[in-house]
Amino acid sequence: MVVPKKGDYSSVPLTAAGRKAADAWDPARMSEDGCKPYGAAAVMRIPGRLRISWENDTTMRIDTDAGLQTRRLYFDASRTPPVERSWQGHSTAVWDAIRNPGGLGVSLQTAAPRVGALKVVTRNLRAGYLRRNGVPYSENAVVTEYFDRLTAYEADWLTVLTVVEDPTYLDQPFITSTHFKREADASKWSPAPCERAQ
Repeated sequence: MVVPKKGDYSSVPLTAAGRKAADAWDPARMSEDGCKPYGAAAVMRIPGRLRISWENDTTMRIDTDAGLQTRRLYFDASRTPPVERSWQGHSTAVWDAIRNPGGLGVSLQTAAPRVGALKVVTRNLRAGYLRRNGVPYSENAVVTEYFDRLTAYEADWLTVLTVVEDPTYLDQPFITSTHFKREADASKWSPAPCERAQ
């Protein structure tokens, strides 16, 4: 994947402060950016593979080979977020129920809910980049994602709709959609850390 040129923030609804920060990015120092492009606000958009598993009864784990990041999605809403901010922040997850409305000639009451998308809201982030070319998001950003599984074209797919809201650098929500195709095994798993070992 080619890194966009400096100043290329087309389709990102940046505020004046966001444009100023993006224009100040120095491509000569990209190797020093470390994990800034791999935070929860952007990591699902980076080409790569995912491993998804249950860490325990109330925590889903997503590992990315791009940047070697681990996200934990907590289904226990009473869990207290950590004080320290991190690249992956604190993610609270719930199943977003889809209701089945009645059809023609049927009562307007809705049927019992069925499980729908997985809704994840992430806060407590470290400031990072929405794109590798220094397009910023701040520590005030809130990331809302909807994960959906579907089967099409004889394959299983995962789609992730991501909404980033940031009062510091965005003047409206930044919405993207990404999809992943399920592979038969982990033979193509190729983790690459975003920071060099010290």
